[in-house]
Amino acid sequence: MTSTLHTLADVYRKPGPWVTIYTNASTGTVDSLHADDVRPDNIAKALEEAGATKDDRKAVAEALRQSAMGLPDPVARLIVVANGSVELDEFLPGPLALPEFTSVNGAPNLCPLLWHRPDDFAYVVAEVGRDGGEIHLRRANGLQDDDMTHIEGDTENLKKVPSGGWSQGRYQHRTENIWKANASDIAGEIDKVVRSSRARLLVVAGDIRARNLVAEQLSEQSKDVLTVVESHSRTEGADKEAYAQEINKRVAECIARRQAQLLERLNNQKGRANPESTEGIGSVVHALQQAQVDTLFLESQGLNGHRLLALGSEPWTAEIDGETAGAPVLGEVPAPSSLLRAAVLTDAEVALFPSGALDGGPVAALLRWPVGPTVPTAG
Repeated sequence: MTSTLHTLADVYRKPGPWVTIYTNASTGTVDSLHADDVRPDNIAKALEEAGATKDDRKAVAEALRQSAMGLPDPVARLIVVANGSVELDEFLPGPLALPEFTSVNGAPNLCPLLWHRPDDFAYVVAEVGRDGGEIHLRRANGLQDDDMTHIEGDTENLKKVPSGGWSQGRYQHRTENIWKANASDIAGEIDKVVRSSRARLLVVAGDIRARNLVAEQLSEQSKDVLTVVESHSRTEGADKEAYAQEINKRVAECIARRQAQLLERLNNQKGRANPESTEGIGSVVHALQQAQVDTLFLESQGLNGHRLLALGSEPWTAEIDGETAGAPVLGEVPAPSSLLRAAVLTDAEVALFPSGALDGGPVAALLRWPVGPTVPTAG
């Protein structure tokens, strides 16, 4: 589950009705600038037709006064309103990941957050030199502000300068010790950031000697997630664009490894007598109702047109009225929206995959405890 979604359980629990708007918010061309002008009126009309209250329509209109001007195109936008208050207003980088929609329902549809940010894990980028370095804590969604720590090392006798004479060896030995001490300080700070953020990736770049010294002194936890970029990013004239692309590549590789690990865990459960996994929408809904799901697997497409009930209390989701266990029905919503909501409210992880990645269909789950043995029916 992305950390962003973990923070939204309180939103899911609030009473509605909910207005959810997902739209293209790009403003970089003449066509999109024109669209930015007419978008508020189009959305207002759609909300009125959908039965949104006057207070909710007013809140949306106020939010739409701010455009995405200044943000790089393409960009999408998700606005969520309830009881005349804007509960969520996010500009989401990239083109539309889902068809645009404007809805009024008993539960908000937060799928665009996951589709635009399939994984927003913490990662650390350390740019190191012999005189110190900078440690950047970032998130894979690229939206949060960069949290940077600057380490100023000892610079006395920092460079080896051939001076000749009897003191040269002692001078160079002292310089080596300063480098190692500076590297030790940087490594210690990196370890703190990796540990506190539970970073899934550590990227170290910078002066070749410094990054090697730092890498040697990292903790085992940091070394387990370490990757080194062969770039001295702190020098004048460094290719910043190539450096940024290389970091993005390492982040993408980390996401791909995580997806591969999850798929391997899922596939390893197949064929077992009592597997800790399940596939198919009916069985996944049942597992979510029991708070049995550890990780929900969703394909980005494949449940199009399928709808489920969103419930106001446990078990949170159901296929039909007869399976609500007495919980109030908030409305019929797109299946991914109901599944995602139930996962968040039962503290399950969520992993998004491209279409066709799951052998057993567009939805599956790893479970917290195994599926029980089949009970034979009476003859």
